[in-house]
Amino acid sequence: MELLAPAGNLKKLKLAFYYGADAVYCGGKSFSLRTFADNFTDEELREGIEYAHARGKKVYVAANIFARNGDFSHLKEYLRYLEQVGADAVLLSDPGAILLAKECAPKLPIHISTQANTTNAFSARFWKEIGAERVVLARELSLAEIAEIHAQNPSLQLEAFVHGAMCISYSGRCLLSDYLDGRSSNRGACVQACRWNYRIQSDNGKNGEWVEISEDEKGTYLLNSKDLNMSAYLNELKEAGVCSFKIEGRMKSEYYLATVINAYRRLLDGAPYGEMEGELSACAHRAYTTAYAFGENSETVNYDDSQTKGSYDYIANVLSSDGFKVSVEMRNRFFEGEVLEVLSPSNCFKKTITVSNLRDESGESCTDAKRVQATYVFDCDLPLTVGDILRRKSK
Repeated sequence: MELLAPAGNLKKLKLAFYYGADAVYCGGKSFSLRTFADNFTDEELREGIEYAHARGKKVYVAANIFARNGDFSHLKEYLRYLEQVGADAVLLSDPGAILLAKECAPKLPIHISTQANTTNAFSARFWKEIGAERVVLARELSLAEIAEIHAQNPSLQLEAFVHGAMCISYSGRCLLSDYLDGRSSNRGACVQACRWNYRIQSDNGKNGEWVEISEDEKGTYLLNSKDLNMSAYLNELKEAGVCSFKIEGRMKSEYYLATVINAYRRLLDGAPYGEMEGELSACAHRAYTTAYAFGENSETVNYDDSQTKGSYDYIANVLSSDGFKVSVEMRNRFFEGEVLEVLSPSNCFKKTITVSNLRDESGESCTDAKRVQATYVFDCDLPLTVGDILRRKSK
């Protein structure tokens, strides 16, 4: 089974592999549906692919916008570049872009994006017959429907989202951002208008006053979808024919990615679900749902709030460690004497450190690590590694 993680930039690509991803998906500066992520320059794509291949990992590059006529000359050169630098696949949704890819980059494998809304076995067969190696299934499918698609297309790779934010619209085909902010979600510029707090204006009250919306006294986030979490049902997904488990989140923080990738890696490697269940609440998220995996579901909207704070605070990134002291990059304030917990793919996972002999980057003794992203050093006898993260239980 492949664990597929998001990579919003080169640093996150390396982090994803460190925490156990088998492959990442990313986007260049054009044609991707996450234009607000850092994304990759052409040279960064080359470097990321070389980095992945040196470790036996894979990189899939998204170019899944709904293209306009003016996009195709640049897209042609981009597809050729992806083939040249050895991308393991390109994610496409536009039939014209797929036709172009087959003509100008015939050795570049094609994966069909979830934006194509593949919800049935005949569509899956169509994509296979025109040359697709893999289909990323629509998130509206049940496990039974996935199994039927697999049964009728046994040689087609099926990829499915298992974790992360979901679009309120059908498989991401939304126009809210276009109407409310003039930014096209189907061309990568979504402002996530579905997460906003809405009001309605009365047309028969005095002066057109604004009226708060209420929904069963739960709040006003009428379009705010819950987050997907299929961590308890990975075996069921595998049995249904899914070969790649996809985590959403190219715009998520390093801490979020490390937490979620680490949890899913450990589950796939045999960790008991009970040990990892709490891990997926350690970072900020919305209320969880299994969406439509088990059929129709009317409880997929998060009415209470836009997001729930995680059970841990992200404190610092480990920069170096020699078995006696550790150097960290501060991300949230911490103090001498505090107990911090380790997030790591190693055996140091969940071990604790008491901050002692705290020093700032000039070597001066201090008791308060309060300078944002400054370097601090303190005693530590754990064998930590660059990429490990320190966190603190939230109060």
